[in-house]
Amino acid sequence: TAITITEQPVSVSVPVGYSFTLRCRAQGRSSLQYQWFCQYQSDCRLIPGATNQDLPIIAEQTQLYTCRVNDLHRNAVFSDWVKVEVHQCVARGLPPRLWQGEPVIVLNPQEQRVEVGQPLQLQCAAMGVPAPSYQWYRNGNLLEQQKRKKLRITHTRVSDSGTYLCCASNSHGEHWSSAVDVHIGWCSFGKVQAPWGASSGLVLCKIALLVGNNRYQHHPNLMAPVRDVFELRHLLEHLGFQVVSLLD
Repeated sequence: TAITITEQPVSVSVPVGYSFTLRCRAQGRSSLQYQWFCQYQSDCRLIPGATNQDLPIIAEQTQLYTCRVNDLHRNAVFSDWVKVEVHQCVARGLPPRLWQGEPVIVLNPQEQRVEVGQPLQLQCAAMGVPAPSYQWYRNGNLLEQQKRKKLRITHTRVSDSGTYLCCASNSHGEHWSSAVDVHIGWCSFGKVQAPWGASSGLVLCKIALLVGNNRYQHHPNLMAPVRDVFELRHLLEHLGFQVVSLLD
């Protein structure tokens, strides 16, 4: 209670080489001193000479930052940890000197084809000052739980198919990623090979349904269908089919 931080630093997402300033403001009962720290991976260290309220930075690599504020009575508090995310590759036609911090998409999600039950991951990334927040949509409907750069579904269902896109927003505005189609199916996806050697680009879904009847109302029970279905199932699975086999 002796020291109150009145302005916390904020996370940013910027292109490499971009110059900006992290700010921290505090109030106390006596004069205050500031000291900035940074953390890269698991290494946390004091930044020599960084003893002002403002910390000028030229973006080189993604790091975390915090500021310690102390008074003459050995009271001390730390600001929030903030992330400075640095993008090595940025969108073309974006002169940093003209950029006002509005969200700019630098990584769009890609079309996915996934088997039912397998994991799905889509990724979007944007620059922004402050760092953008993210919200994913499917078929125009908001996905309440998907609020990070990476959309993850651990076990997909057919109902997860659809058109996905992501909105990145901050106090300067919002920007939308490109829309991509996600296909969830019961079988492996692949390319159909045309006879002349060119790929037709179609999706090949190989499913076999085997039905063996042993019992007939006006005929003695048969012995072969069980064995035939068993052997045909293994043969078709070896050829890449997903097999559903039924008896009687």
